[in-house]
Amino acid sequence: MKRSIQEIGNILDRAAHSATVTQQISLSQQIDLKEAYDIQAVSIDHRFERGENLSGYKLGFTSKAKMEQMGVHDLIWGRLTDKMHHQNGGSLNSEHFIHPRVEPEIAFLIGKTIDRTLDLDEATDYLDGVAAALEVIDSRYENFKFSLEDVIADNCSSAAYVIGEWHPPSTDVGDLDINLSINKELVQSGNSNAILDNPLESLVAISRILSEQGMEIIPGMVVLAGAATPASFIHPGDQIKGTFKGLGEVGLSVA
Repeated sequence: MKRSIQEIGNILDRAAHSATVTQQISLSQQIDLKEAYDIQAVSIDHRFERGENLSGYKLGFTSKAKMEQMGVHDLIWGRLTDKMHHQNGGSLNSEHFIHPRVEPEIAFLIGKTIDRTLDLDEATDYLDGVAAALEVIDSRYENFKFSLEDVIADNCSSAAYVIGEWHPPSTDVGDLDINLSINKELVQSGNSNAILDNPLESLVAISRILSEQGMEIIPGMVVLAGAATPASFIHPGDQIKGTFKGLGEVGLSVA
């Protein structure tokens, strides 16, 4: 029997809330992209009911090579909540996650309401700051395996994020060397240009995607522009540090 949007959203929320795996949706029924985002909204609504607040948005598939690999022609996006936010240098409780991975990103702090598609040359006018960031992703599916629709329904694997020191909006975020270390060992290195050739393009993209749905990005919200390197698994006891040329460092430990 085909399950409803509400039922699947409930299942994914329970999996995230209890840190237990669930089976991929696509193994038992097919859903389209609209249904996947509807499921995402249902699962996030449960977080709001528990007192969490929308704090921003994240983007996925911001690597053109990844888009080609997955056979898609646009970015995917998920929602961030205030409970996902951890302080720079803070600790992540591993009991609240299933099989977490970490990836370095560029974060944007929104300064003016965005309710239309921005042009690239005006994007910084809508910002209050830019920063180095780490995103922790944690698929709720078994073995971290999923289809495109599965991952969208699962809020694009959003789990936690950490933001470093904010810098002026005019700070250049293009062509920045980025290193990710775990326990002082370099595990990933990359460049901010891996994010759509310019991380600001992610801000332009999310402005288009959300405005087309009548949604706004309001001042104080955060946008995570997408991963600059592949993600790395993290484990209890790990000390994680991202080093971003021109933006400084951002860190997190795992308890």
